[in-house]
Amino acid sequence: MCQYVFGYVSIELGSIGKVSMCKRIMKAETSPDGDVPFYKIGTFGKKPDAYISREKFEEYRKAYSFPKKGDVLISAAGTIGRTVIYDGEDAYYQDSNIVWIDNDESVVLNRYLFYCYQLQPWAVSEGGTIARLYNDNISRAKISVPSIEEQKRIIAILDRFDTLCIDLSSGLPAEIEARQKQYEYYRDKLLTFTPAD
Repeated sequence: MCQYVFGYVSIELGSIGKVSMCKRIMKAETSPDGDVPFYKIGTFGKKPDAYISREKFEEYRKAYSFPKKGDVLISAAGTIGRTVIYDGEDAYYQDSNIVWIDNDESVVLNRYLFYCYQLQPWAVSEGGTIARLYNDNISRAKISVPSIEEQKRIIAILDRFDTLCIDLSSGLPAEIEARQKQYEYYRDKLLTFTPAD
């Protein structure tokens, strides 16, 4: 791995870790309710509509690839490149459609990867029924990587913007509701008269 003295280096994602995925779960092993959420490509980043048993989850999590808390999951089919940071909660992910790079964060921080993935021009294969992002396409994709300190600075700035955007979309309705309640309170106070004796 090249070490950067000034600026950044351009690296292939395969040089920071192996593309990994969960073990295949068959449809017969899922149910509409249950112990552990099972995310498929259509529910990735949303509310799950399938679950697997706690026993199957524990067995597969111990025996096969499973993301670490903080790993950045990538959709490799459907909405190509959608990303979710794995929060460590018990959940299982559809094999080959949802993947991650097993990254130890010695060169690239996962949060930095999260932002890079959003801009990544993924090389998508469109020969089949649906477009796919194959493991080789992910491994060969290049990103620009500054020092860890610079990554932290970039992350802090982008996180602030992300929080601001979330606050605007969730904060404005809450603020409008609070002002409406305040208006109703003062309206009722101002227009409620007590009879004079």
